Amino acid sequence: MSNLNYKHLHYFWVVAKAGSIARASEQLHLTPQTISGQLSLFEEIQGEQLFEKSGRNLVLTEAGRLVLSYAEEIFTLGQELEEVLHHRPTERTVQLRVGVSDAVAKPVAYRLLEPALSLPQTLRINCREGKLEYLLAELAVHKLDIVITDSPMPPTVNVRGFNHLLGECGTSFFATAALAQQYATDFPACLDAAPLLLPGEDSALRSKLMHWINAQQLHPRITGEFDDSALMSAFGQAGAGFFAAPSAIADMVVKQYGVVQVGSTEEIREQFYAISVQRKLTHPAVLAISRAAQQDLFGLGASAKSRALS
Repeated sequence: MSNLNYKHLHYFWVVAKAGSIARASEQLHLTPQTISGQLSLFEEIQGEQLFEKSGRNLVLTEAGRLVLSYAEEIFTLGQELEEVLHHRPTERTVQLRVGVSDAVAKPVAYRLLEPALSLPQTLRINCREGKLEYLLAELAVHKLDIVITDSPMPPTVNVRGFNHLLGECGTSFFATAALAQQYATDFPACLDAAPLLLPGEDSALRSKLMHWINAQQLHPRITGEFDDSALMSAFGQAGAGFFAAPSAIADMVVKQYGVVQVGSTEEIREQFYAISVQRKLTHPAVLAISRAAQQDLFGLGASAKSRALS
């Protein structure tokens, strides 16, 4: 942006966080007319509309959200600098803004993000969950640093981004001990005619799972379909059916949901990606996540690592 006036940017930042000019005027101790005039001048100079009216409040436009993401960093750094100059040293906080696709199992998301908590710097994680398309839109306007998902970025999405393979693993199947005993035959024959819970259609696992079931000539009874993997696991915990999860977290699933592992297969491979707007990962927390995923969680070999996009 040319001719950037930081006083105007500060007014914009306060209004964006307050949600209205009236509330911002109370915080800034200025009249609403003054703030409104300065905002209009700021928008005119930048050549972009930054706010739209929504009732009595103001909501950010797409350009406004982009400006806010930079303003947050600028004024957060300014507050840290002020503390340093006043001889009150503060440890620099590393912020990680990560989106997690709702198709990714919650234990996987935790195991992927956990290594970032071991950084020597103080870390603050802002974690959002949602549909992949929504998260990619947030990534495009720099409101997220990465998006963790179970599939590469769809070619139909008009977002400039890069896929970074974190790892891959086989798939395991789980059930309550009572349900497993009821269908106590060898795996995978135990799934034939048994109740089965499926991930939603947005999950990359769904099509792979159905293809494998057909190849095995199994005919389970589909008793539920779930967009949210945690909800599917909760139904599985209640005995509603067998359910699948990544083999890399089989121990966590057994412990967390009190179920038993009835079998596993390497024929259904689950992959996990970090999508970023950068071709090369540079964020210290993201680098820690990527290294730990490849070395520990998924144990990628050298041949698999060479396939990772970076």
